Amino acid sequence: MGELLEIVTPLHVATHRDYLQRMVDEKVRCMEIAKRYGEEYWDGDRRYGYGGYRYIPGRWKPVAEKLISRYSLGSGSRVLDAGCGKGYLLHEMTLIEPGLEIAGFDISEYALANAKAEIRDKLFKHDLRAPFPIAEGEFDLVISLGCLHNLAICSVVKSLSEIERVGQHSYVMTESFRTNREFFNLQCWALTAETLIDVNSWRWLHEMAGFTGDYEFIFFD
Repeated sequence: MGELLEIVTPLHVATHRDYLQRMVDEKVRCMEIAKRYGEEYWDGDRRYGYGGYRYIPGRWKPVAEKLISRYSLGSGSRVLDAGCGKGYLLHEMTLIEPGLEIAGFDISEYALANAKAEIRDKLFKHDLRAPFPIAEGEFDLVISLGCLHNLAICSVVKSLSEIERVGQHSYVMTESFRTNREFFNLQCWALTAETLIDVNSWRWLHEMAGFTGDYEFIFFD
């Protein structure tokens, strides 16, 4: 197993969340809409997901810089984002290191259609639960941020195994909890998550999958 990192956490904690309001706001119906991963999830009302997932110049720059530095990425390095959404992080990485060779996939047709125009041709539709159409060790770095917890636990193991297979290095970020308060807040907030488990259970899943990459947990405290 790799190292526990703190790359996305500063961005995550900067956002205010009203946990109880989400729980009492027709949450079951909102979950059903969110799990379509369509316009409502990305750019609709906040009750269905992001509440408008738009490109903000520089927002993902600190994350991009940390990834490039940690994994010594340079011109010609190959990076795959498994569950890339609109590709904002990949785009930010290419602004810092234009020589990167990037690729990303996502299950959401809406996200891909509304991805950054500069990298849209580098993205493709694919389900994280299915075997990746990628050769072993093809990428220098494979990342997956905020996606794995949206899968059933059996699919998490398969996906982690695929990330391990196709990447020479890897980094994944998942939602988790350490305390009952964090568990309650996560249950309130999560719309699409299916695997809501504590940090030790995530580490056990990593071992089950033979995953040796780096990882990060974000918490809702």
